[in-house]
Amino acid sequence: MNLLAAAKVAYRSLRANKMRSGLTMLGMIIGVAAVIAMVAVGAGANERIAAQIASIGSNLILVIPGSTTSGGLRSGFGGTPTLTMSDYKAIGRELSAVRYAAATTRSAAPVVYGNMNWSTIIQGATPEYFAIREWGLAEGRTFGPEDVDASTKVAVLGQTVSRNLFGGESPIGKIVRIKKVPFTVVGVLESKGQSMQGQDQDDTVVVPITTAQKKLFGTTHIGTVGAILVQATDADSIQQAETQTVELIRQRHRIGRGQEDDFSVRNLSEMLSVAEASTRVMSLLLGAIASVSLLVGGIGIMNIMLVSVTERTREIGIRMAVGAREKDILLQFLIEAVVLALTGGAIGILTGVGGSKLISYFAEWSTVVLPGAIAMAFGFSAAVGIFFGFYPARKASRLDPIEALRYE
Repeated sequence: MNLLAAAKVAYRSLRANKMRSGLTMLGMIIGVAAVIAMVAVGAGANERIAAQIASIGSNLILVIPGSTTSGGLRSGFGGTPTLTMSDYKAIGRELSAVRYAAATTRSAAPVVYGNMNWSTIIQGATPEYFAIREWGLAEGRTFGPEDVDASTKVAVLGQTVSRNLFGGESPIGKIVRIKKVPFTVVGVLESKGQSMQGQDQDDTVVVPITTAQKKLFGTTHIGTVGAILVQATDADSIQQAETQTVELIRQRHRIGRGQEDDFSVRNLSEMLSVAEASTRVMSLLLGAIASVSLLVGGIGIMNIMLVSVTERTREIGIRMAVGAREKDILLQFLIEAVVLALTGGAIGILTGVGGSKLISYFAEWSTVVLPGAIAMAFGFSAAVGIFFGFYPARKASRLDPIEALRYE
């Protein structure tokens, strides 16, 4: 018997037992669908993390004021303004491993335009902030060093602020009030989306840092900054940039050997890479858990095929009696198992892709269906059919024809 003839016989046999065939495929359908959906969820999480990493910027180091002790009381990180504008300038000017450095300070405040108002984050920054954050403009311009030097009252709006204050109207050249101080809008930033902590990065207004210090925040520490953002020249220079930054600030702050730093340096790229690795592990774990259902489906195929061999013992005896060889019987039952697995796998793929879309729609969770996951699930379903179908097929092919004909 050739392969085509064996396939026709196997198809007729499966069609004659539609209910049993459907129930047998159900385990494979669920297994394949679960693998595709779970891998899609994990891939979606990875893509979301990657987008958030890209939105923050690349090769970043954050320097924040450290804890100090005064009168026996110890302040927490950022509690005392120990970083200055001169520190920021020295980092950008003197360190070979640093491409850009930007000084920043921030506070919440209401922004008013006409009869509209919106409470948001006011970010005081130097011009390098936009380059470090790799934050492009939707329209208008940013401010320059001359605006920082002159404490100019200009503002660059995030998309969320622009939308809530101006709707679809262009805000360029319009006057907004921040803490009753008038600012001219000179630019609107491109959308960045959510941060790693789920905060809306577009809900912000960026102004020159000196303007924020002198006219908005009312700080008594003119010249100090809330944080310094440092961008290394490339990914390989991050560690060198971090070391150089620590050494420079310790020298500038006259911190002796053995004394505690009055600042803290955090490698943002390293922290984000850890988050991405954790998400990747979660994706693999979800896929591995879902793969167990494929094994369960395979075991189901083997059980049903064994039952089928028992029920069709007399049929097998008749076929052997009229000339069917051992390999013909083996091939027939093996094809039946593979057809069950592949059909279940194909339906499972459609179910898995549809399930991924439903998860994305109802749970509002990003999912990415990977072609590799589809190919893996389909290939695995074929392998399951061969592996778990071989034993029942072999058992059927080795039946004694005389005993099989006597079987009731």
